[in-house]
Amino acid sequence: MDRDFMRIWMWSEACEVLARAERLQRELFKPSVSAPGEPAWEPPVDVLETEREILVLAVLPGVSTESLEVTTDAGELIFAGVRSLPVELQTAVIHRLELPQGRFERRIRLPAGAYGGIRCSMAEGCLLITIEKNGEIRG
Repeated sequence: MDRDFMRIWMWSEACEVLARAERLQRELFKPSVSAPGEPAWEPPVDVLETEREILVLAVLPGVSTESLEVTTDAGELIFAGVRSLPVELQTAVIHRLELPQGRFERRIRLPAGAYGGIRCSMAEGCLLITIEKNGEIRG
């Protein structure tokens, strides 16, 4: 094949991959129309399991742990809250707004097991929820 054709083809493929990634990001953070008080979006999460804990890492820039509701119910972890513009920015002219605003809620099915305490901490714009395992197996 011609070298110029290969270079153009590779560049075209790279641009298409970037366009797909941007579409996926927009879909992931796509706000939905919801009734007042209903969640408008879901933050992306990673769920990891160690020998002693379940770790859930959620992307929540600008949200404090004090404003979160974190519970478990019927084998699910549920966390919810509100992300809103800082007061200083509420009168600013917005040229681009990609980070979702408003009420969020996320429900995550936990692996089978018995769980104890839940700890929450924030680091670098991410919420880390640590759920202790009790060592017993739920049926």
